Amino acid sequence: METETLTADVLVVGGGTGATAAAIQAARRGAKTVLVSEFAWLGGMLTAAGVSAPDGNELLAFQTGIWGAFLNALQQRQGGSLDNAWVSFFTYEPRVGAAIFTDWVRALPNLHWIAGKVPRDVVRQGDRILGVRFDDFTVHAGITVDGTELGDLLALGNIPYRWGWEDQAMFSEPSAPQSLTNPNDPLHRIIQTYPVQAPTWVVVLQDVGEGHIAPKISPTVNYDPSQFQGAWEGYGAEAFLNYGRLPKHQFMLNWPQQGNDYGVNLQRLLAGESAWKAWATEAIAHSQNFAAYLQTAFGERYGLATGAFPAPLAGQLGGGAFALHPYYRESRRLVGMTTVTELDILPQPEGQVAALPINEQGEMSAIAIGNYPNDHHYPGFAMPLAPKSLRWGGRWTGTPFALPYEALVPAAIEGFLVCDKNLSVSHIANGATRLQPTVLGLGQAAGMAAALCIEHGCQPHSLSVQALQTALMNDPDAPMAIVPLFDNLPQTSDWRSRQQHYQKHPESYPISGHGDTFLPPDWGLSKTATAVVSSFQGILNRRINGENWQAQLEISASCTLDLVTLHPAINHQLQRLKNHQKTTVVGVPNWAAGWLRVMKIT
Repeated sequence: METETLTADVLVVGGGTGATAAAIQAARRGAKTVLVSEFAWLGGMLTAAGVSAPDGNELLAFQTGIWGAFLNALQQRQGGSLDNAWVSFFTYEPRVGAAIFTDWVRALPNLHWIAGKVPRDVVRQGDRILGVRFDDFTVHAGITVDGTELGDLLALGNIPYRWGWEDQAMFSEPSAPQSLTNPNDPLHRIIQTYPVQAPTWVVVLQDVGEGHIAPKISPTVNYDPSQFQGAWEGYGAEAFLNYGRLPKHQFMLNWPQQGNDYGVNLQRLLAGESAWKAWATEAIAHSQNFAAYLQTAFGERYGLATGAFPAPLAGQLGGGAFALHPYYRESRRLVGMTTVTELDILPQPEGQVAALPINEQGEMSAIAIGNYPNDHHYPGFAMPLAPKSLRWGGRWTGTPFALPYEALVPAAIEGFLVCDKNLSVSHIANGATRLQPTVLGLGQAAGMAAALCIEHGCQPHSLSVQALQTALMNDPDAPMAIVPLFDNLPQTSDWRSRQQHYQKHPESYPISGHGDTFLPPDWGLSKTATAVVSSFQGILNRRINGENWQAQLEISASCTLDLVTLHPAINHQLQRLKNHQKTTVVGVPNWAAGWLRVMKIT
């Protein structure tokens, strides 16, 4: 059978979080780009996998690049507030996020998107990747970018990769096991049970309202309600539901404690199509059983949100109330020019930020940032990890880190980049680098790098990292930060100059992550819909227990809200306001979380 042959400057395979950003950025830069996705929705974790409560990069200073543009678009399109849940400051309908990415892609005449296709083979000549074959067409490209959920091109192209755990001898990581085989190692049972972190097949519940009855959720034949008992222990039923509350009285179920993480026989993820489908069928059934358990526990007003996702394409699973594909927390991971380890993401001694990455040429090589705490999912086990959090803005957040360009580039293969959870990272560090905003940043960097390689007629190995950094910071559509600074807010006059300073002088990067500039505290009001911003007056109360400080506003005898913020100036103010004083606060209330996101204090 004859197949069609397409040519492109840049080929991006996969429609996930990183792939979508990579394709958009490459095309915006001017490269002739082909994007081939398996699913009809773009955005991966943020949309098709149903994780519409993204974690990390929440502070205003970290809302840059395509991630910041996505948040702005959500605010404009969804209407109302994104403050609906307590797990994230941004929750939205998955279909709204998917529509944003679709519109961005279709607005680019040099970006050709083909949906419903999976890669079958990688075209390789010696140590250079030339393109990818699909069922009925082949794409030849100058640069190929792997944005698949499980790093499929790494396996198809025989590109060296890692899968699963490394011991301490490999990278000297404090949280890694001493041995992968010693039964006396404290982590031995986890290692034996879970080769990688457990994925989740997200399902969305719908509250049809008091006095109404939702259709019954039928459990599967393997239903065992005992496995879900204790799901909200320590939280309470209301807080459990509000964890992933979405607009329109819907609830995202992505719950780790006696919930719908599913990690049974995870070796099947890489064991071929039939083995994967067997695992996926079980994972969907597990989430359906969890939903049935919740309907029994909470009442018949809670049913499946059958319109949350579209019907799947032929041969696919999921759809309706179930995400189109699993939320994978781990992938095959490239063996790159460098490997990001736990040591690269932990804060420096006495500091609040990780050191900036420096490559073998002595250049600061950061191209994306993250700030999530290291978080691993192994149902039934607690995973001890080196601390990576700090108290900021009235709540706990993760300490920031920057990721190097060399982690996107294979050690010895040309014509190829990665852009998702398949970057060159250790199993332990993956717990912090896998989060959605960070992966968007990795995708944007990979897309820009691919386009620059075409412009300069070079391969990824020889691309100037400083040229890439400058292009990302100066992008006309979505300029992106490469250095994490708590008080360097985008769209302010010195944002770019401060980024450039640490690009050129990484040795002066403060271990606090803070400079001396505190900007006007009303910056950011214009980014939030005025309809959801309110003014509250009450008595300010502050509790201090070491680093664990909390400010509250007592509005009345029956109403007290925690005060939280994403703004560095407000963070500064909240720690220094006088206790028990009458205060007026402007912000966005989140009744599900019991907090007020403060944007101005008067």
